Amino acid sequence: MTIFKDFTRRLTAAAQSIAADAGMADLDTSRLVVEPPRDPDHGDLASNAAMVLAKPLRAKPRELAERLAAALADDPDIETVDVAGPGFINLRLTDAYWHGTLAALLAAGKAFGRSEIGAGEKVNVEYVSANPTGPMHIGHCRGAVVGDALANLLDAAGYAVTREYYINDAGAQVDVLARSVYLRYREALGEVIGAIPEGLYPGDYLKPVGAALAAEYGETLRDMAEPAWLPIVRAATIDAMMAIIRDDLATLSISHEVFFSERSLTTGDPNAIETAIAGLAERGLVYQGRLPPPKGKLPDDWEDREQTLFRATEFGDDIDRPLKKSDGSPTYLAADIAYHADKLRRGFQHMIDVVGADHGGYVKRISAAVRAVGGDDVDFEIKLVQIVRLMQGGEQIKMSKRAGDFVTVRDLVDEVGPDPIRFMMVFRKNDAQLDFDFDTVTEQSKDNPVFYVQYAYARTCSVFRQASSEVPDLDASPTALAGADLSALVDEGEIALVRRLAEYPRVVEASAEAREPHRIAFYLHELASDFHAHWNRGKELPQLRFINQTDSESTLARLALVHAINLVLSSGLAILGVRAPEEMR
Repeated sequence: MTIFKDFTRRLTAAAQSIAADAGMADLDTSRLVVEPPRDPDHGDLASNAAMVLAKPLRAKPRELAERLAAALADDPDIETVDVAGPGFINLRLTDAYWHGTLAALLAAGKAFGRSEIGAGEKVNVEYVSANPTGPMHIGHCRGAVVGDALANLLDAAGYAVTREYYINDAGAQVDVLARSVYLRYREALGEVIGAIPEGLYPGDYLKPVGAALAAEYGETLRDMAEPAWLPIVRAATIDAMMAIIRDDLATLSISHEVFFSERSLTTGDPNAIETAIAGLAERGLVYQGRLPPPKGKLPDDWEDREQTLFRATEFGDDIDRPLKKSDGSPTYLAADIAYHADKLRRGFQHMIDVVGADHGGYVKRISAAVRAVGGDDVDFEIKLVQIVRLMQGGEQIKMSKRAGDFVTVRDLVDEVGPDPIRFMMVFRKNDAQLDFDFDTVTEQSKDNPVFYVQYAYARTCSVFRQASSEVPDLDASPTALAGADLSALVDEGEIALVRRLAEYPRVVEASAEAREPHRIAFYLHELASDFHAHWNRGKELPQLRFINQTDSESTLARLALVHAINLVLSSGLAILGVRAPEEMR
């Protein structure tokens, strides 16, 4: 139980006692909140209890707050309870309570912060899902990191998480890629192919794929007509591109349990897409009709024709949506309907799709489709990830995939390492644009957030190395630290660090419920800042230093605090997929 849940329980009991005195059998306390105060000077905890319970208890908020405060006044864990403004309740807890909180953290060890709010429920997180047309570039990177950190976060919150990649291996773009590779295949056979025709992929990364085809098939493919060689080249190309993509993701320690092929939805008789459309049609959700022309300038591909439409407006969309193109092939939406229906068949009632911000216009239609196939009980969410601007020397680095001139994920990892990438990609909320500045992430200063947090962890490790050297006979094992007398921790800076540590389980749960891993990065930065500040106080005030060779009791208590900081930093960094280094050089 977090401290916030603990005191929510205590305030709820006090409110229910007041309700019972008034003859009320049931009191809805679901809106009662206990949280950190906005201003630390107001205390350790703040609650809106009187504000939200005044109406059902037929009391004035301020007067109810006074009664609740009086009910808590004798609580041995509360040092002071004050009423502020119209009826907010501020609590300041005793040092003994914080010592007990730290002891509980140490007893939990590496499990501290993990939650069971997910109750083992299955959740599917689909992320990256980049078209298999080349190496991963910086445009894919943020969605990959956000999705992976979100999956780790949900795992820490007690969900059974499946990490999934949707391979877009159907449609025109993979045929264009296959034709591009076919040119490289002919080149590998010694043919002079000249300039790559406009519209094809000119990147040199396709040359090894063409060479591999030449080695396997020799002249055979060149003697075939396109309808014969295209599926062969396409399959080999997709396999080669996915191998590159998997390797690129591995440089960021990202892996998926499931790789789902879009093309698999088009096989079989009937195939999955046809089955999904038929299922909607049986419920009267598909009809033949015409759509009104879009507002503004008409797109070049606009066709005023009768077509197969999904009644998306019945599920919150702005207009009904086409399910078939003019040539009879399925639309992207039709494939996505079949794909999400497949997820539902696999038992996923919680589904999260992490996609680029350029998919913003697609949110309503796919949300409508998932509701149509899964019902209102399906928990489906799309996380839009804004673009990343790659900066260096104050200027933006441009990239273009078709031109073959782009910054790959591997380039970025080789330049700065995986940790700055993973941390910085979640150091802003996913729907806010992010500047990734080479100059900042390579600095060893407090202006570099990932360095600042990792350095805090490394400092905790250095304290134990120093303790081993200066007081070699002191047992500083986790077991000994868990049994330390923590009453020696009385300095306000020490208690403030315990308060910050106590917030961690709440941060994990709130971050998981909001699907926002950036909150973990923000919290770690705040904890690191608190620790560095306390470290610097020890330089000026020798009595606050972690190791005192003449006082083993205070040394053990302070080492216990440092160990707790170490545990939480390590846990949070693991959620973000960032290393916790024992030394920084």
